[in-house]
Amino acid sequence: MTPRRILVTDGTQRSALAVVRSLGKIGHTVFVCAPRVPSLAGSSRYSFAESEVPSALVSPVDFVNEVTLLVDRWRIDTLIPITEASLLALLPERASVGATIPFPDESVFRGITDKGAVLAAAKQLGIATPKQVVVRAKSDLAAVHAALLDYPVVLKPSRSVGENDGQRVALGVMHVPDAKSLKPVVESLDAAAFPLLVQQRIVGPGTGIFLLVWNGVVRAAFAHRRIREKPASGGVSVYSQSVAADPELVERSRQLLERMKWNGVAMIEYKLDASTGVPYLMEVNGRFWGSLQLAIDAGVDFPALLVAASSGHPLPPVTTYRIGARSRWWWGDVDQLLSRWRKSDAELALPPDAPSKLRATLEFFSLLQPHNRSDVFRVRDVKPFVRETLDWFQRR
Repeated sequence: MTPRRILVTDGTQRSALAVVRSLGKIGHTVFVCAPRVPSLAGSSRYSFAESEVPSALVSPVDFVNEVTLLVDRWRIDTLIPITEASLLALLPERASVGATIPFPDESVFRGITDKGAVLAAAKQLGIATPKQVVVRAKSDLAAVHAALLDYPVVLKPSRSVGENDGQRVALGVMHVPDAKSLKPVVESLDAAAFPLLVQQRIVGPGTGIFLLVWNGVVRAAFAHRRIREKPASGGVSVYSQSVAADPELVERSRQLLERMKWNGVAMIEYKLDASTGVPYLMEVNGRFWGSLQLAIDAGVDFPALLVAASSGHPLPPVTTYRIGARSRWWWGDVDQLLSRWRKSDAELALPPDAPSKLRATLEFFSLLQPHNRSDVFRVRDVKPFVRETLDWFQRR
């Protein structure tokens, strides 16, 4: 395939760094933009140049205008948005941006980022989903009490990026320990958080199925299990391991993406119920994910495969990879350990099987694990880790 000129957005994200390294290593000329420079991905030796742009979340119109200028200035062939906010800003304007964006249309993307719609589709396909109640307004709490959900429950805005009075808002997951705590938590939420999913909490390890589907064909499949997360109650992976992908789970995930008319990369997140072993669907992310570097290290180079497919030169499908590879996000792991010592288990909403503070500390310092690699630190590409370290201390 002819080398391409590629622009990667959101250079502050680990997934952006993984994309830049992947594509730069195989000969593409990779550029980076970010709301703050120098950025993590822009510091990489594989980044040809980087530029500061407005935040896609705060100023989406200005962000699109600046990215469009960069596409023209740098003669970009392929544009890879990294975050949900960037995709929401760019997809409606793809015709005027002037570069290939290897993601579906805005309507399809909005469909797959609607957790309520995805879970409803999954249920129709026979995929297990948590028991839940949809709260459409702050006044609808009676429906939650009528459903007799067992506490603790998990509150999930239907969208990770909501909108209120024309402003986009980043939204997160919350845990509620008991019925009396529910009302004040819900009443404190921004209007953009509704519809709100109130879900039964599933206790068990997290597992991810990662797919590249292009024109109905699975061109790549990968799976990992989460060893540690930030926050410790459940969030982004800070330490994970590649595992064999369950063929049935891969097929169900493929069917779900097909139902949602998806074309591109996606992470399908499950939790395995500790008491039954049943995989419950948590959500689907139609974009590159934080632990992307693990898949690449294990032998599934999703960025290279996506660019090849979108350029009309698809590579052979990749569904076999190295099992047992581990990847660790050092500063994310430090954050989760510090939170364990600074907050109580109740404040962190930890599940019953969470390790004690002492055990968590001992596990953290077990550095000499076989097959361990760092998400960010690489001997032949040190600057991103230096950049991240400086940023980490500046935030303290």
